[in-house]
Amino acid sequence: MNKPFVRMSALCVLGLISFVTLNCTRSQPKRQAKEPPTRPSDIQVEVKSGGPLVLTTTTSAFEVGPSGYVQAFLLRDGKRLTLDDPKPGVPNESDYFVQNGADVHFILDFDQAKILESIGKLGRGKHVEIPAHVLGNAPGGIQRVLTVEAYDDFPNLLLSTVDYKNTGAADVTLDRVVDQQHRFSAKVADPKAAPFDMWTFQGSSYEWGKDDVFKLTRTSAQPNAMGEAVKGGYGGGVPVVAFWTASVGEAIGHVETLPLTLSLPVKVDSDQRVDTSLDIPAHASLKPGESYSTPRSFVTVYHGDFYEPLRIWSSVLQKEGWNIPKPSSEAYNISWCGWGYEFNVTPAQMEGTIPKLKEMNIKWATLDDRWFDTYGDWNPRAETFPGDSIKTMADDFHKQNLLVQLWWLPLGAEDGQGKWESHKYIVSKVVQEHPDWLILDKEGKHGRMTRDLAALCPAVPEVQAYYKQLTEKFIRDWGYDGSKLDNIYSVPQCYNPTHHHKSPQDSVNAVADVYKIIFQTTRAIKPNSVTQSCPCGTPPSLAWLPYMDQAVTADPVGATQVRRRIKMYKALLGPDSAVYGDHVELSTMDRVGKDQWREHGEDFASTIGTGGVVGTKFVWPEIEGPKFKEVNLTEHKDEVWKKWTSLYNQKMLSKGNFLDLYTYGYDFPEGYAIEKDGAMYYAFFTPEQNGEWKGEVELRGLKPGTYHVTDYTDGKALGTVEAGIGKSPKLDASFKDHLLVEVSH
Repeated sequence: MNKPFVRMSALCVLGLISFVTLNCTRSQPKRQAKEPPTRPSDIQVEVKSGGPLVLTTTTSAFEVGPSGYVQAFLLRDGKRLTLDDPKPGVPNESDYFVQNGADVHFILDFDQAKILESIGKLGRGKHVEIPAHVLGNAPGGIQRVLTVEAYDDFPNLLLSTVDYKNTGAADVTLDRVVDQQHRFSAKVADPKAAPFDMWTFQGSSYEWGKDDVFKLTRTSAQPNAMGEAVKGGYGGGVPVVAFWTASVGEAIGHVETLPLTLSLPVKVDSDQRVDTSLDIPAHASLKPGESYSTPRSFVTVYHGDFYEPLRIWSSVLQKEGWNIPKPSSEAYNISWCGWGYEFNVTPAQMEGTIPKLKEMNIKWATLDDRWFDTYGDWNPRAETFPGDSIKTMADDFHKQNLLVQLWWLPLGAEDGQGKWESHKYIVSKVVQEHPDWLILDKEGKHGRMTRDLAALCPAVPEVQAYYKQLTEKFIRDWGYDGSKLDNIYSVPQCYNPTHHHKSPQDSVNAVADVYKIIFQTTRAIKPNSVTQSCPCGTPPSLAWLPYMDQAVTADPVGATQVRRRIKMYKALLGPDSAVYGDHVELSTMDRVGKDQWREHGEDFASTIGTGGVVGTKFVWPEIEGPKFKEVNLTEHKDEVWKKWTSLYNQKMLSKGNFLDLYTYGYDFPEGYAIEKDGAMYYAFFTPEQNGEWKGEVELRGLKPGTYHVTDYTDGKALGTVEAGIGKSPKLDASFKDHLLVEVSH
């Protein structure tokens, strides 16, 4: 088997940096060499004997200390702002490896540093290589080189990789490799603050409903496993963790385009500082002459909240080969979902809502969970969709000029083990006929994914062909206009010997291939289709982010998560991306018992005001019984729904340009801004849902001039404001829950 991240010396001779992903994954495509830039980088590099090495851009400075610890400084308003707080007088190791339970540390040899012009997809920049020698009594025979890269077009970002080479005569084992280790403290930026007094975004997918944006506490700790499926079937994630105060923020992560299996642990330590790093399960054994290279990691320093580091991260990946598609125009239209009827929805119930959908100018209907017989086979369920009724229903919606979407879950298949709340599993036909397609774990058992399903291995060509055929059946043969891909996260690593993987990680990496096939096949059949991707209750996976029309706030537990996740996706996918706010009923949720929720929200403002796409799952005509009490479209709701759906269709702020003008956690009230058709639209929200605000709101981002301010929810004029050069006007405001205003000349 190939060794993870291992390079043979012959490749070094040829100058080919061939990088192999975690746990023996398939080879990372070589970065294309480019001609040297026509003029050198403007980034300044200063090296002192004994350290530090300092790279200074137009907005930031990065200091690499003797141990390899990187301190990042934001150069703003004449100040050097940072959260980095390395321990004085000890070897603060930013990069090291673990061998037989012991940390192996190094000291950088700055006198041997090589400073070069960067050549690559990220444009002009500086490329610095710094060799290092083993510290103390650690075993010899291992050479380390730290490479750091800074780019003119990304002045707040520093990339780094570490290469470990076995220069001895015996094998060297690397159990774990730790990269980008940082120790953050809010006290560095504000001497009066507690060290952990900061907000954080943590992009892992490991628990339904957990906040991915939250304020750290004295006991905060989170493993942030990325890549492969984790307990409960979650997994994937966005490999970024960010931290910010009112004045400065920092974030770390990796910028490889594959969903590498590693972790970004965060912990508030006993000294109240915040420890974080890139922790890689290397499990590598280097023979003499072999090398191990870490993924390309980063640290970024900035002003603001989680939006800016996610925007930077996405921008780098797009330069490196990600292609974020422009959403279908239909992705911005309101969607009604049949999930209000839950698992046993019928064609009659779906079609019964058509008059109300047309009355509210709702363009989409979604046939949700359990229309099918078994996970994996995806044939209509005979007791609810007999005969060709699933196709007839789509035709009936089309006759009313409505579009219809189909719910399904790729890669999962029933194998006779386990159950879901809707039914007990049988052995699906696809598993009966193709047991060799399944992912196997280390013990040879069926690997489990979300909903305790067996997983088909996405790296198997026949599995990829199968999902192309399924997509063609749904979109071309049945006539559906898109897919709602739900409960999608990741898959386990695959140890099935019949698949002949280079690495067990191949299955995790190939998740992207299946979602690409589904998206591209759908687009080819229906160019105006909508592929919606929903990682229920968690952040998304970088594997499938580039292969959808519409993101989803994904089972938000209340309106606060709706707003934060819309902002997250606007950063990741672009300021005019289509982000479905999910069912508005989820905007207010109360826990009932241990695992049940009462969903009774009417907060359309949290979706509309932040630039999201409105959604709902009402039941109409009304059905008696407690099960449907909260989702019935009552006379009161009918009036509320008509008001907000009309307002959404009139303004269509989801197509506007989302502007990152307010810092979450530090600007009050919570604010959002969207620019559209020459006007600015602001949304402000009280700290508590249904709370009250009385005071000023700041209207940021306006060019100098006089503006009229209108509450666009009811057309009420709120007066005029005057914007000056570098001065944002303030508006006296008194409101409950939210204030949505339009500001125009």
